[in-house]
Amino acid sequence: MLRTPIDVRSAAFTVIAVVLAVAALQYAQAMLIPIVVGVLISYALDPVVTALGRARVPRPLASALVLMLVVGASAGLLYGISGQVSDIVEQMPKAARHLRERFENRPRSGGPIAQVQKAATELEKAATAAAPASAPPGVTRVQVESRPFNIGEYLMSGSVGAATIAGQILLVLFLVYFLLASGDLYRRKLVKIAGPSLSKKKVTLQILSEIDRQIERFLLVQLFTSTVVGVVTWLAFRAMGLHEAAVWGLLAGVFNSIPYFGPVLVGGGTAIVAFLQFDDIRMALLISGTSFVITSLEGFVLTPWLTSRAARMNAVAVFVNLLFWSWVWEVWGMLLAVPMLMVVKAVCDQVDDFKPIGELIGE
Repeated sequence: MLRTPIDVRSAAFTVIAVVLAVAALQYAQAMLIPIVVGVLISYALDPVVTALGRARVPRPLASALVLMLVVGASAGLLYGISGQVSDIVEQMPKAARHLRERFENRPRSGGPIAQVQKAATELEKAATAAAPASAPPGVTRVQVESRPFNIGEYLMSGSVGAATIAGQILLVLFLVYFLLASGDLYRRKLVKIAGPSLSKKKVTLQILSEIDRQIERFLLVQLFTSTVVGVVTWLAFRAMGLHEAAVWGLLAGVFNSIPYFGPVLVGGGTAIVAFLQFDDIRMALLISGTSFVITSLEGFVLTPWLTSRAARMNAVAVFVNLLFWSWVWEVWGMLLAVPMLMVVKAVCDQVDDFKPIGELIGE
C-alpha cells in the first residue's frame, strides 16, 4: 500500500490561494482580458515582424506596418459584411414571426405533453375562479406599475458600452505595438536575471526560445485553420444559396477556436436560418451537416497534420479548461481557453518542476 503524507496546513493554504486567484481573475477581468489578447496577438504577428527585421526594416516601423495592415484588413472585412449584418437584423422580426406561425399552425397531437398542458390550463382556471374577486374590508389593493421605457437612458447605455469596447480595442492595439516593437527585450532581461553563470543563461535562453516557438506555431496554426474553415464555409453556403453566407463564414471561423461548443453553435444557427429561408427540413439538415463536415475535417485531418505532437493536448484537459475559463471570463474565456492552455503547456514542458503538469495536459 502506497502511503503519502499530507500536510493539512499546506493543503489548506493551497486551496485558499487557488480560491483567491480565481476570485482575482473574475474581479480583474476588465484589465486582464485585454492584456491576454494583446500578448497572444503579438505572438501571432511576431514572425512577420521578425521577417521584416531581417530585411533591414527597423523593428518599430515593421511593427507599425504589420499592425496597420491587420487593422486595415479587419476593418475592410467588417465593412464588407456590414450590409449582410444589417439584412440579418432587419429580417429577425420577420423570421421570428414566421417561426411562431409554423409552430402555431402545426397539427395538435393528443400525446402526454398535450394532456399535461391541458391539465395545467384547467388548474389555472380553477385557481382563478377560487381567488377572491375583491380585497377584504380594511385592506387596500396595491397595483405595481412597470417603469416606462426611457429611450434616452437606453441610447446612453448603448453609447457607453460602445465607447468602452472602442477604448479596450485601442488599448489592445497599443499593447500589441509595444510588445512587437520591444522584440526580445524581456527575453534578454530574463536571461540577465537568471544567474551569473553562463550555463544558466544558456539554459534559460533555450527554454524561452522553445516556449516562444511552440506558442507562435500553435497560434499560426489556429489562425490558418480558422481562416480555412471560414472561407470554405462561406463558399459552400454561397453555393447552396444561403443568404448572408459571408457572415456565417466569419462566425464559423471565429467559433472554430472554441472546441466542441463552437461547431455546435454554428451548426445549430445555420440549421434554424436555413429552415426559415427554404422552409424545408431537409435543406436545413443539409446546410447544418455541411458545417459539421467542414469543422470535422479541420479538426481530425488538417489540425493534426499541421500541429506537432509536442503541441497537442488531450481532449479531457481541453474540455475541463474550456469549462473553467467560460465560467471565469464567460464568452472571452471560451475564445481564449485553448491558447492559454497551450501557453501553460509550453512553459510546463520546458521547466523541470512543472513537467508532470505538461505531461498531464498533453496527449
